[in-house]
Amino acid sequence: METKMKKTGIYRDFQTYHPGEVVKVDVVVIGSGCGGATMAYELSKKGIKVALLEQGGNYHTGTFDNNELNMAGKVSAERNFHTTSDGGINLVYGNNLGGASVHYWADSYRTPNDRLLLWNRKYGIDHHLPEDLDPYWNELETDLHVSPATEEYFNPMNRLFRNASQRLGWEGHAVPQARKNCQKSGHCMQGCLFGAKQSQLITHIPNAVRLGTDVYTDLRAEQLEIVGNKVKGLKAVVMDRRTLRPTQTKIEFQCKAVCVSAGGFGSSKFLLKNGLKKRYPALGEFLAINPSPMVHALYEEPIVQWRNIPAAYGVEGFRLAKYQNGSYKEGGYMLMPNQLQPATLAALLPSFGNDHFVYMKQLEFLGGTIGWIDDVEGELGSIDVDFFGKTKVNYPFGKTTKQIFSDLTYKQMKLNFEAGAKEVFLAGMKLRKFTKLPKKEEIDALAWRPAEFPMAAPHPAGGCRMGKSIDHSVVNSKHQVHGFQNLFVADSSVFPTGVSVDPSFTIMAFSKKASEFVAEVI
Repeated sequence: METKMKKTGIYRDFQTYHPGEVVKVDVVVIGSGCGGATMAYELSKKGIKVALLEQGGNYHTGTFDNNELNMAGKVSAERNFHTTSDGGINLVYGNNLGGASVHYWADSYRTPNDRLLLWNRKYGIDHHLPEDLDPYWNELETDLHVSPATEEYFNPMNRLFRNASQRLGWEGHAVPQARKNCQKSGHCMQGCLFGAKQSQLITHIPNAVRLGTDVYTDLRAEQLEIVGNKVKGLKAVVMDRRTLRPTQTKIEFQCKAVCVSAGGFGSSKFLLKNGLKKRYPALGEFLAINPSPMVHALYEEPIVQWRNIPAAYGVEGFRLAKYQNGSYKEGGYMLMPNQLQPATLAALLPSFGNDHFVYMKQLEFLGGTIGWIDDVEGELGSIDVDFFGKTKVNYPFGKTTKQIFSDLTYKQMKLNFEAGAKEVFLAGMKLRKFTKLPKKEEIDALAWRPAEFPMAAPHPAGGCRMGKSIDHSVVNSKHQVHGFQNLFVADSSVFPTGVSVDPSFTIMAFSKKASEFVAEVI
């Protein structure tokens, strides 16, 4: 019997859409990052016709130029200028085909079992226990060429970091990396023009297209067509790639299911704009963002932190916070070497005028560290949508969060001095310079006021929290929005808390599991 070959999918962009166009598919997936791209790939493997929507542009690696400003316009939402409502934290997420995976560091951690068990026992999440996700890890590591960083990928800062942390007795390991034939250029956050970093742009998306998925870029999902407890379709608007603003051209999708995978910030925003907040009180709530305090250090030897991969080695010994008699003691973060390109580094150096110029003259001797805090469950943030449809992220620093900031900052200072730094200073407007390790009480006394110490939020989670009750969550354990038969969410927004490690692998594993439930309703 003759085997019928699947028809290869197509890539479309702003130049190909027609006003009033109607597209019929099985499933519409909104968002093309780790969640959406993986969902599209898994559904296409099952023979399901998928339309993968991305409001940003399709920039293949041949269009990358490693220029910080140019690439921010291509692969970073709001050109990297979006912050929390108080201006304190820079919100880092994608606006391009492949989503944030195009500018991420490629750190690829399996979800810690303790976190999956926490989500099961405290939040009632089923189908996502360690034994449920175990089948996916080897497949993901093979498809994305994941392996621990080897010695050739340790730049000077990584070597100093590893050796110092080992002398201090802090538990750490080489970071698992999703890379193939890495050229060590150091432009991971600007997108890899060599196609070595295994982002969704060069892995799951082309694999899905080969199996029949159609990709629609420069197209923003706008309005769900809801009839009873089902979604019948979706209206979308074409985006002007030059201005990143909507045009007058709109198209319609008719489908059997919709999966929202617009990311840790985007999925909540989409559902909020569709007027679902009254039905789901938890929508936009319980937002984790992994705030990331950093410390700069001046060394005797050249560091050139912007070359080779960002983090070849990480300290994991403080991943889980420790409490004593109900009070915070230490930990609650991952600790990594930092990597900043020259322009970004210049913007994050403290002070102005001559003080700033002194450091700029010694730029290649500057190193440093960064930490991702594991957001405190009782001090999470929220997402709103303002009158103009803009995302407003609220994340006030709670008491324990500030204590974690202080402990993380002090340990970063301690590590850098142990590594041989002759001077350590904090990021921020005011120059806080140290030539020896201060007393911890001095760091504990920092107020941590909004915008006082610049930090990023690279790993959002929550906003569409998974759980059993419609009063405290948005989706059930099958990724279905409560009360709907065919509306799903599959990305980091469903996590009840932060993951405590880089979430990209967890997002992909959850999407693989979610694809099984989406397929059931087709």
